[in-house]
Amino acid sequence: MVSWVATYDVALVLLVDPSGAVLMQHRDAHAPVSPNQWSLPGGHVEPGESPEQAARRELLEETGLTAGELHPLWSGPRPYEAGFPHTVTVHVFRGTTTARQENVVLGEGQAMVFVPPHEVRDRELAASTVVALSLHLGDT
Repeated sequence: MVSWVATYDVALVLLVDPSGAVLMQHRDAHAPVSPNQWSLPGGHVEPGESPEQAARRELLEETGLTAGELHPLWSGPRPYEAGFPHTVTVHVFRGTTTARQENVVLGEGQAMVFVPPHEVRDRELAASTVVALSLHLGDT
């Protein structure tokens, strides 16, 4: 028996406002990955796109926001999660914004909000978001 495993790349954006709050998406119940969990805006890298191009496109599609400079924060395999049969390479970019909550357009999910840094761990987080936030917040 041969088992087929999908492989693909995703790009995420860890966008921080002047207060240090992180823009986070509350995924809806119908999301194919991490339903009802909190994640960073992002999605699949399309053919012919670089991970940074995908990150910018997804940010615009999901939030209505554009990013200035984006810096690579982390790239690697998606952390293991039981029942998730895909091999995914995650590319996370970090950037800053002067946008405020009223500038955010909800393009996908249940909510898209700036979450203060001391509150981000109080949410049920998607696996890749845990890694990105740990790096961003300086966890060891």
